[in-house]
Amino acid sequence: MRQNLSIAVLLFAFSACAPMPPLPGDAAAKRFEPVPDRAVIYLVRNQVERDFVASIMLNDEPIGATYKGTFIRMVLPAGTHRIAGMAGDSGSIRVQTERGKIYFVDQRTMGFDSLTGSTFQIVNADFGRSLVLGGTMTSEVIR
Repeated sequence: MRQNLSIAVLLFAFSACAPMPPLPGDAAAKRFEPVPDRAVIYLVRNQVERDFVASIMLNDEPIGATYKGTFIRMVLPAGTHRIAGMAGDSGSIRVQTERGKIYFVDQRTMGFDSLTGSTFQIVNADFGRSLVLGGTMTSEVIR
């Protein structure tokens, strides 16, 4: 019995490290096509980031989470949008958007275990595209 429990714990630990399979819209998101009547924001975490979950809010609503090497694609009405961490993560950024344009926000994390925070920075399109192309989409928000 004890050996079965040890094996189950070991399998769970390895599965937690497994890369996530891409969502169905991942390939389409990497074409970087603008949406004429909306703005598109990519929130991206680099591959060299720490390996933990960072829950994300958009305009005070939970929309998903990022992990190292992942991104969230948001298709939103033009205007100001607030992207922020949740719970103990007080990092945030306001992004002023225009219809038909694409924005890239680089999320960096810092801290230790449960005491983690995020910083967010708008980055240029070339760097943002390179991060997205090297990552996997965790969620897509369309409003």
